[in-house]
Amino acid sequence: MDSATSDPGEPRQNLSSTADNGLKIVIVGGFGVGKTTMVRSVSEIRPLNTEETMTQAGEAVDDTDGIGTKSTTTVAFDFGRITLDAHNVLYLFGAPGQERFWFLWDRLFSGTLGAVVLVDTRRLADSWYAIDRLEHHGTPFVVACNDFGGPAHTPEQIRTALDLPSEVPLLFCDARSRASSKQVLISLVQHLQHLHSHRPDRPDAVPHPIPEPTP
Repeated sequence: MDSATSDPGEPRQNLSSTADNGLKIVIVGGFGVGKTTMVRSVSEIRPLNTEETMTQAGEAVDDTDGIGTKSTTTVAFDFGRITLDAHNVLYLFGAPGQERFWFLWDRLFSGTLGAVVLVDTRRLADSWYAIDRLEHHGTPFVVACNDFGGPAHTPEQIRTALDLPSEVPLLFCDARSRASSKQVLISLVQHLQHLHSHRPDRPDAVPHPIPEPTP
């Protein structure tokens, strides 16, 4: 998938220098599923990317099956920001997808409010580790299937393949589109609000109410 966004003409918002609440969101998933693309498409600031050109030396350790056109890779993390309202912003961290960088994930998950697991339905098995680590940390998440134009799968087939509980939202998106990526974040915020409203024993678990990203 090309990393360019589908709506490059949409203006970015002017940002205030400070915000009362910074809410950390992690975008995680397998190698080449579009994490960097999603951060780029939705961020209001020029995102920080740690992409490097893929070399022949990495072919021995990185599984590039199904993503032969990919020429760069994230080696640390991507970072972007999106405003919720005058007092709240989401800080977006895109995790590296290759197995050799998975040791960074546990630190990225520290202090995370919630997560997006981005999925390429052509390579569903690549998402298992991300879901396992999030469940291990008790981090709420949604699953978003990125559109790579592969064979269509029903939500039931995807849930079965990922052993995904019914309470975890399953979405379909195009990570190149700002509007589509923003809708994924809105769905995550709604999911977090729902979880918070059903856990009165943990009033500090999620700031309430969390405003949704503005259109």
